[in-house]
Amino acid sequence: MRIFRTKADCQSCHGWAADGRKMDTQMPDGANLRTTRLGRAGIIAAIKCGRPGRAMPAFDRLAYSDGRCNDMREADLKRLGGLPDPAATLQPREIEMVADFLFDKVIGKGPMDHAKCVEYWGSDVDACSEFPK
Repeated sequence: MRIFRTKADCQSCHGWAADGRKMDTQMPDGANLRTTRLGRAGIIAAIKCGRPGRAMPAFDRLAYSDGRCNDMREADLKRLGGLPDPAATLQPREIEMVADFLFDKVIGKGPMDHAKCVEYWGSDVDACSEFPK
C-alpha cells in the first residue's frame, strides 16, 4: 500500500481506493482496478511496461531499452506518442508487492464500502466517513 500510495503515486490517477476516482484533476483518468479483469501477469505487465495509448506510465526504468516490454524499444514507443513519466521507477520486487497489494485488497473485492475502507486503511480513518456504517 505504501508503494501504491506514495512512491508510485498510483492514487493520483486510480484514486485512493483504486476505483478510478482520481486524486488530481491534472492527472490522466486511471482504470478502476477494483473491476479489472487482468490477472496477476497482466497487472505486473501493466505496472512494469505501462499501457501505450492509455496514459499509464512504465514503472520499470529499463522497460523500453531492450525490447522487454511489448517487444518495443524507446523509438517504437515515441512513434506511438510515448508514455508519461512515472512518479518514480520501481524495482521488480516493488512491482510484485504492488500487485500483491492490489490482489489482496482491491481486485475482485467489489465497490468500496465502510467495512472495506476500514480494512483497506487498517483503521477507521476520515476517508471512510464517506461510506455509511
